[in-house]
Amino acid sequence: MVLAGGAARRMGGVAKPLLPVGGVPMLRRVLAAVVDASPLVVVGPPELAPALPAGAVLTREDPPGGGPVAAVAAGAAGLAAAGAADRVLVVAADLPFLTREAVTALLAVDADVVMFTDADGRRQHLCAAWRLGALRAALPAQPHGAPMRVLLGHAEVAELPWAGAGPEPWYDCDTPDELRQAEAAQLRADPTSGPHRADAGS
Repeated sequence: MVLAGGAARRMGGVAKPLLPVGGVPMLRRVLAAVVDASPLVVVGPPELAPALPAGAVLTREDPPGGGPVAAVAAGAAGLAAAGAADRVLVVAADLPFLTREAVTALLAVDADVVMFTDADGRRQHLCAAWRLGALRAALPAQPHGAPMRVLLGHAEVAELPWAGAGPEPWYDCDTPDELRQAEAAQLRADPTSGPHRADAGS
């Protein structure tokens, strides 16, 4: 489940997942990290459809703009309709450093929900893996406008520090400054990347 909605007001209202880091749209980077996901449900606006692989399900919370919990509820409904497997990734579409290695690390933990945690112990709600049953049970009856913490009210969370190489996979880009910092980090990690590079990286 890739959450790709949000108004992106701090980005000038553009479709934020399509903004590039190292010349590659963030959404394409995230899709490369979850390439083995089946089914794949993306929660976001219709303009993302041309950027999605064949077979991906594009859905949206109703009404739009209901926040991340409403988006998760829409994604969970889409996964259930598609006959999803027991384990479900819940990731944001603006994570330019999400990798297949990070996805594998999440799925390797046998728990109802596992989340990466940063150096200060903060849980990364949108870089997580759930059992679908636990996720559906955690969703409130009225998800519109609910904060992400409501999902964890009765959930046993396994916390996973990041031990891999490179920038943290949960780094997200909510502001132009964070996007610039991601670009700089990408250039440090791969000096050959840049705004004219067209191939997808992961």
